[in-house]
Amino acid sequence: MFKLTSLNLNGIRSAASKGVEAWLAKASPDCICVQEVKAGADDIAGRFDSLAGLKGHFHFAQKKGYSGVGVYSRHEPSEVVVGFGSDEFDAEGRYVELRFDTPARRFSVISAYFPSGSSGEERQQAKFRFLDAFEPHLLRTKAEREFVLCGDVNIAHKEQDLKNWRSNRKNSGFLPEERAWMTRLLDEHGVVDVYRQLRPDTTDESYTWWSNRGQAYANNVGWRLDYHLATPAVAQLARSEAIYKAEKFSDHAPITVGYEMGWLG
Repeated sequence: MFKLTSLNLNGIRSAASKGVEAWLAKASPDCICVQEVKAGADDIAGRFDSLAGLKGHFHFAQKKGYSGVGVYSRHEPSEVVVGFGSDEFDAEGRYVELRFDTPARRFSVISAYFPSGSSGEERQQAKFRFLDAFEPHLLRTKAEREFVLCGDVNIAHKEQDLKNWRSNRKNSGFLPEERAWMTRLLDEHGVVDVYRQLRPDTTDESYTWWSNRGQAYANNVGWRLDYHLATPAVAQLARSEAIYKAEKFSDHAPITVGYEMGWLG
């Protein structure tokens, strides 16, 4: 079984201080895709190059202490792709792809961090530009290889994906345009929301992010923002899912899916 985890760290140093490495050692995934590393190469070197025996590969933001993604892997990739070809968003450190290619197959694990538009209209417009640029890239990738994209997508797709959907219909993360983008990706382009394939009906159990305001975490007033998005052939291999909430390393919870990939896991 190939165990693949996704977690928005909200700062790798912060998550490390809260015990994320000890948890990783126990959970023992084959790969963990991380987002919001909030560190640069100098910060990572010698301390976070590896976690719990997994080797890290990163895409850092140019802006210090901002964004950044990585994939920690037990398996050595055949190639590492940093960025997806957008000058604007590659500068923000939002995409890293590990390729595990053999003569028999082409397969990638991707860690991606979609922009948030919650800080205001300027960032919301940037989010829309990201979605416009990222969609064709993802479709080109799908045409060429199998993949699982893990990441903080910053979109709750349907009403069952957040607690207070009625009051959030005009808020970033649940805007009609964002949700329509997800629908198009899944329904028209054939990418699979793996968690929903395994757990089509869950509501409160599915949340992966909680605001730091009020008692959102204590009261489970959450959103499902963290996804495994896969090509159909890979999605068919998904056998188990788990959202880990017994410990809190970040404002996000790690989500793990087990895939029946004996050739890699």
